[in-house]
Amino acid sequence: GFELQQRLGTDAAFISAGGYHHHIGLNTWESKGGRPPPPGTTGLFHTAILYPTRPALADALHRVLSAGIQLDGASDHGVSQALYLRDPDENGVELYWDRPEAEWPRSADGKLSMFTRRLDLEDLLKQRAA
Repeated sequence: GFELQQRLGTDAAFISAGGYHHHIGLNTWESKGGRPPPPGTTGLFHTAILYPTRPALADALHRVLSAGIQLDGASDHGVSQALYLRDPDENGVELYWDRPEAEWPRSADGKLSMFTRRLDLEDLLKQRAA
C-alpha cells in the first residue's frame, strides 16, 4: 500500500503513504551483498507497520498472499492483530492493526491483559474493502 516516491538506481527507494516525500527510505549503500545476522545475535528483531483500520490490514494480507509471500505467523494479542513475515533480506516485518483502546482486554483490577492467540486469517480477509 505504500507508494514509490523516488528511486535512486537499484540502490535506494523512498516510499510513502499519502504522497509525503517519504515515510521510509530503503537503501543498500552499506549492506549490498551482506548476509542477515544469525538467529540469536544482536540486531533488528523486526519493523512494525501500523494500519489505520482492520479492513486496511485485510487488504495488506490479501496483497501479501497474492504475491506468494509466506507468513511466519499471525496473532491476535487482544490489543492488536498482527501478521508476521520476512522481507527479501530476511528481516522481520510486522503488519498490524490496533483495536480501539476501549476494547483492550483488562483484568478485574483494570490492568492490561494482553495475550497471544491464533489470528483467524479467513475472518480477517472477509474485512477487505469492496
